[in-house]
Amino acid sequence: MKPNNLITAGVLGVIVIVLLFFSVTTVPSGHRGVLLQLGEVKSSILDEGFHFKLPFVQTVQPIEVRVQKEESSQTAASKDLQTVTATVAVNFSVDPAGVNKLYQEIGLDYKGRIIDPAIAEALKAVTAQYTAEELISKRPEVSAKVKDMLEEKLTKYFMKLEEINIKEFAFSEEFNNAIEQKQTAEQNALKATRDLERIKIEAEQQITQAQAEAESLRLKKAEVTPELIQLKEIEVQEKALQKWDGKLPSVTGGATPFIDVNGLTGNE
Repeated sequence: MKPNNLITAGVLGVIVIVLLFFSVTTVPSGHRGVLLQLGEVKSSILDEGFHFKLPFVQTVQPIEVRVQKEESSQTAASKDLQTVTATVAVNFSVDPAGVNKLYQEIGLDYKGRIIDPAIAEALKAVTAQYTAEELISKRPEVSAKVKDMLEEKLTKYFMKLEEINIKEFAFSEEFNNAIEQKQTAEQNALKATRDLERIKIEAEQQITQAQAEAESLRLKKAEVTPELIQLKEIEVQEKALQKWDGKLPSVTGGATPFIDVNGLTGNE
């Protein structure tokens, strides 16, 4: 083969290799490929894997369709005009069937253009419906409303909301102090109520006990009759006689002397 033919063959071979190189593309796992033809977005969406394309005419822009996370810190106002700072974590994914529309209408910076503003809008709209205390006590309800509003917003832009988590609600120092004072007052009021109930119960118990003792005395008095008194006197006299040794005292405590009968009898 002549040298010129060899050069021509070599050039053709290089051209073929280059054409083949630029005629194939791969879409990574967890992505979809947006097919661009001279800058125009085509309706075809490439699945993950190996694909052919027109060299130098068509290009492929991969877009991730796996679940992604976006965290945003937003400041809003509650119903009672308290400043609230909330940190919101959002899990979302791009709709695989809408990646070409997403790229065409929004571009690759969809987090900054859509996600963050949507979080801020939903959070401010929902927190304005609740007082600061309700935002704490009704947190699951608040989170559900934010999720519904955010889901509706993202669906319009070819994205799906997977989950939302409001990590925390932060308030001003003055509000935190007011909440702490209120909780302390409520605890003191509860303690006072319990003490009052305890005192009331103890008083009722004392009254009941006194009534029972009075009733017992009444019954005992009702049992005392003249016959019982006479019987008791007889019992006392009998006990005195049982203890007497048969001797009479020679002197009484009064002015009249007591005559010693035994002494007189002995003299006789």
